[in-house]
Amino acid sequence: MSKFKAIFFDNDGLLVDTESLYYEATKEILDTIGIDIPLDWYKRAIEVGNSAFKFAEARGVSQEETERLRAVRNTRYNEMLSGLKPIDGVVDILKQLQGKVFMAIVTNSRKTHFETIMRETGLRQYFDYCVTTNEVPRPKPYPDPYLFALEQTHQEASHSLSVEDSGRGVTSAKAAGLT
Repeated sequence: MSKFKAIFFDNDGLLVDTESLYYEATKEILDTIGIDIPLDWYKRAIEVGNSAFKFAEARGVSQEETERLRAVRNTRYNEMLSGLKPIDGVVDILKQLQGKVFMAIVTNSRKTHFETIMRETGLRQYFDYCVTTNEVPRPKPYPDPYLFALEQTHQEASHSLSVEDSGRGVTSAKAAGLT
Protein backbone atom coordinates (compact mmCIF):
# COMPACT_ATOMS: atom_id res chain seq x y z
CA MET A 1 0.00 0.00 0.00
CA SER A 2 1.19 3.49 -0.82
CA LYS A 3 2.42 5.76 1.94
CA PHE A 4 0.26 8.51 0.43
CA LYS A 5 -3.15 8.94 1.99
CA ALA A 6 -3.91 12.23 0.26
CA ILE A 7 -3.31 13.79 -3.13
CA PHE A 8 -3.45 17.55 -3.54
CA PHE A 9 -3.92 18.63 -7.16
CA ASP A 10 -3.25 21.97 -8.77
CA ASN A 11 -6.11 23.05 -11.03
CA ASP A 12 -5.14 25.44 -13.83
CA GLY A 13 -2.93 23.77 -16.41
CA LEU A 14 -3.24 20.38 -14.74
CA LEU A 15 -6.94 19.50 -14.56
CA VAL A 16 -8.15 22.16 -16.99
CA ASP A 17 -6.42 24.13 -19.71
CA THR A 18 -7.24 27.63 -18.52
CA GLU A 19 -3.84 29.31 -18.53
CA SER A 20 -4.06 30.30 -22.20
CA LEU A 21 -7.52 31.78 -21.59
CA TYR A 22 -6.24 33.82 -18.65
CA TYR A 23 -3.40 35.16 -20.80
CA GLU A 24 -5.79 35.96 -23.66
CA ALA A 25 -8.12 37.87 -21.32
CA THR A 26 -5.22 39.78 -19.79
CA LYS A 27 -3.71 40.61 -23.18
CA GLU A 28 -7.09 41.66 -24.59
CA ILE A 29 -7.71 44.12 -21.75
CA LEU A 30 -4.18 45.58 -21.68
CA ASP A 31 -4.22 45.96 -25.48
CA THR A 32 -7.07 48.48 -25.00
CA ILE A 33 -4.59 50.86 -23.34
CA GLY A 34 -1.74 50.15 -25.75
CA ILE A 35 0.24 47.75 -23.58
CA ASP A 36 1.40 44.60 -25.31
CA ILE A 37 2.20 41.61 -23.12
CA PRO A 38 4.27 39.09 -25.11
CA LEU A 39 3.49 35.47 -24.26
CA ASP A 40 7.11 34.57 -23.42
CA TRP A 41 7.36 37.51 -20.96
CA TYR A 42 3.99 36.59 -19.46
CA LYS A 43 4.99 32.95 -18.87
CA ARG A 44 8.22 33.97 -17.11
CA ALA A 45 6.46 36.63 -15.05
CA ILE A 46 3.67 34.34 -13.89
CA GLU A 47 6.17 31.67 -12.85
CA VAL A 48 7.83 34.06 -10.39
CA GLY A 49 4.58 35.65 -9.22
CA ASN A 50 4.75 38.90 -11.19
CA SER A 51 1.63 40.52 -12.56
CA ALA A 52 0.97 41.94 -16.00
CA PHE A 53 -0.82 44.75 -14.20
CA LYS A 54 2.33 45.61 -12.23
CA PHE A 55 4.02 45.75 -15.65
CA ALA A 56 1.36 48.26 -16.72
CA GLU A 57 1.94 50.34 -13.57
CA ALA A 58 5.67 50.39 -14.35
CA ARG A 59 4.70 51.88 -17.73
CA GLY A 60 2.83 54.75 -16.06
CA VAL A 61 -0.69 53.35 -15.66
CA SER A 62 -2.13 54.37 -12.29
CA GLN A 63 -2.87 51.78 -9.64
CA GLU A 64 -6.52 52.86 -9.69
CA GLU A 65 -6.69 52.23 -13.44
CA THR A 66 -4.94 48.86 -13.19
CA GLU A 67 -7.42 47.77 -10.53
CA ARG A 68 -10.29 48.75 -12.83
CA LEU A 69 -8.67 46.90 -15.74
CA ARG A 70 -8.03 43.84 -13.55
CA ALA A 71 -11.75 43.73 -12.68
CA VAL A 72 -12.65 43.98 -16.38
CA ARG A 73 -10.18 41.19 -17.16
CA ASN A 74 -11.62 38.99 -14.40
CA THR A 75 -15.11 39.40 -15.84
CA ARG A 76 -13.86 38.69 -19.36
CA TYR A 77 -11.93 35.60 -18.21
CA ASN A 78 -14.98 34.24 -16.41
CA GLU A 79 -16.96 34.63 -19.65
CA MET A 80 -14.24 32.76 -21.57
CA LEU A 81 -14.61 29.76 -19.23
CA SER A 82 -18.01 28.93 -20.71
CA GLY A 83 -17.94 25.46 -22.23
CA LEU A 84 -14.62 24.53 -20.60
CA LYS A 85 -13.81 20.82 -20.49
CA PRO A 86 -11.27 18.89 -18.37
CA ILE A 87 -7.95 18.01 -19.96
CA ASP A 88 -8.14 14.65 -21.76
CA GLY A 89 -7.67 11.72 -19.38
CA VAL A 90 -8.27 13.70 -16.17
CA VAL A 91 -11.73 12.30 -15.46
CA ASP A 92 -10.53 8.71 -16.01
CA ILE A 93 -7.69 9.16 -13.51
CA LEU A 94 -9.92 10.85 -10.93
CA LYS A 95 -12.50 8.06 -11.21
CA GLN A 96 -9.78 5.48 -10.58
CA LEU A 97 -8.54 7.33 -7.48
CA GLN A 98 -11.89 8.36 -6.02
CA GLY A 99 -12.64 6.57 -2.76
CA LYS A 100 -9.12 5.11 -2.54
CA VAL A 101 -7.33 8.25 -1.42
CA PHE A 102 -8.31 11.67 -0.06
CA MET A 103 -8.27 14.17 -2.94
CA ALA A 104 -8.20 17.95 -2.83
CA ILE A 105 -7.54 20.87 -5.14
CA VAL A 106 -5.14 23.63 -4.08
CA THR A 107 -5.32 26.47 -6.59
CA ASN A 108 -4.22 30.05 -7.09
CA SER A 109 -7.52 30.63 -8.91
CA ARG A 110 -9.91 33.19 -7.54
CA LYS A 111 -12.98 31.65 -5.95
CA THR A 112 -15.38 33.04 -8.58
CA HIS A 113 -13.27 31.65 -11.42
CA PHE A 114 -12.81 28.33 -9.66
CA GLU A 115 -16.55 27.94 -9.09
CA THR A 116 -17.19 28.62 -12.78
CA ILE A 117 -14.52 26.07 -13.75
CA MET A 118 -16.05 23.42 -11.48
CA ARG A 119 -19.58 24.14 -12.75
CA GLU A 120 -18.49 23.95 -16.39
CA THR A 121 -16.37 20.79 -16.02
CA GLY A 122 -18.23 18.80 -13.36
CA LEU A 123 -14.91 18.00 -11.67
CA ARG A 124 -15.92 19.07 -8.14
CA GLN A 125 -17.64 15.73 -7.53
CA TYR A 126 -14.28 13.93 -7.42
CA PHE A 127 -12.73 16.02 -4.67
CA ASP A 128 -13.07 15.95 -0.92
CA TYR A 129 -11.84 19.51 -0.42
CA CYS A 130 -10.80 22.61 -2.40
CA VAL A 131 -8.72 25.69 -1.52
CA THR A 132 -8.71 28.88 -3.62
CA THR A 133 -6.40 31.84 -3.38
CA ASN A 134 -9.11 33.87 -1.61
CA GLU A 135 -8.77 31.67 1.48
CA VAL A 136 -5.10 32.25 2.22
CA PRO A 137 -2.96 35.31 2.99
CA ARG A 138 -0.34 34.51 0.33
CA PRO A 139 -0.65 32.45 -2.87
CA LYS A 140 1.74 29.92 -4.30
CA PRO A 141 4.83 29.95 -4.32
CA TYR A 142 4.33 30.54 -0.59
CA PRO A 143 3.40 27.44 1.41
CA ASP A 144 0.20 29.05 2.76
CA PRO A 145 -2.28 27.31 0.41
CA TYR A 146 -0.93 23.84 1.19
CA LEU A 147 -0.53 24.51 4.91
CA PHE A 148 -4.13 25.73 5.05
CA ALA A 149 -5.37 22.68 3.13
CA LEU A 150 -3.46 20.30 5.41
CA GLU A 151 -4.81 22.03 8.51
CA GLN A 152 -8.41 22.10 7.28
CA THR A 153 -8.40 18.48 6.13
CA HIS A 154 -6.37 17.02 9.01
CA GLN A 155 -3.98 15.40 6.55
CA GLU A 156 -0.28 14.92 7.29
CA ALA A 157 2.23 16.44 4.90
CA SER A 158 4.43 13.34 5.15
CA HIS A 159 1.55 11.22 3.81
CA SER A 160 0.48 13.69 1.12
CA LEU A 161 1.42 13.99 -2.53
CA SER A 162 1.16 17.20 -4.51
CA VAL A 163 0.59 17.11 -8.26
CA GLU A 164 1.69 20.39 -9.84
CA ASP A 165 2.57 21.72 -13.28
CA SER A 166 4.56 24.82 -12.32
CA GLY A 167 7.68 25.71 -10.42
CA ARG A 168 5.78 28.03 -8.09
CA GLY A 169 3.37 25.22 -7.23
CA VAL A 170 6.18 22.77 -6.56
CA THR A 171 7.93 25.37 -4.38
CA SER A 172 4.72 25.89 -2.40
CA ALA A 173 4.08 22.18 -1.88
CA LYS A 174 7.68 21.39 -0.91
CA ALA A 175 7.79 24.30 1.55
CA ALA A 176 4.67 22.85 3.20
CA GLY A 177 6.33 19.43 3.46
CA LEU A 178 4.46 17.54 0.73
CA THR A 179 6.10 15.22 -1.75
